[in-house]
Amino acid sequence: MKKYKIQKSPFVVPTTDGKLIEEHWGNSTQNSNISIAHMVAPPNWSEPHQTPQFDEFTIIISGKKQFEIDGEIVVLEKGQSILVEKGARVRYSNPFSENCEYVAICLPAFSMDLVNREEG
Repeated sequence: MKKYKIQKSPFVVPTTDGKLIEEHWGNSTQNSNISIAHMVAPPNWSEPHQTPQFDEFTIIISGKKQFEIDGEIVVLEKGQSILVEKGARVRYSNPFSENCEYVAICLPAFSMDLVNREEG
């Protein structure tokens, strides 16, 4: 039996905000301990504040991404990465004029049950 798996067709998460989410590993592949996703956030994209019950690592491939973490604004650019620890109140956005391409890794895997998004 082979001790590896190749992902050739990641799960494209349906969105209504123009953001591309391709989950390579995670709940869509029955891996609840980790999720790894390739994402592209369009200009002027944002999502509501949330207080996730998972750690989230982000690696910026191109563009810039803004993180509001417990009231502090952090902006990352190509080649930079960040760990936002579970329990932090965070808001992700791309208020810039170009796409932001990045990889997100969540431990345990991202799920709507664990993200705790705020309304509005």
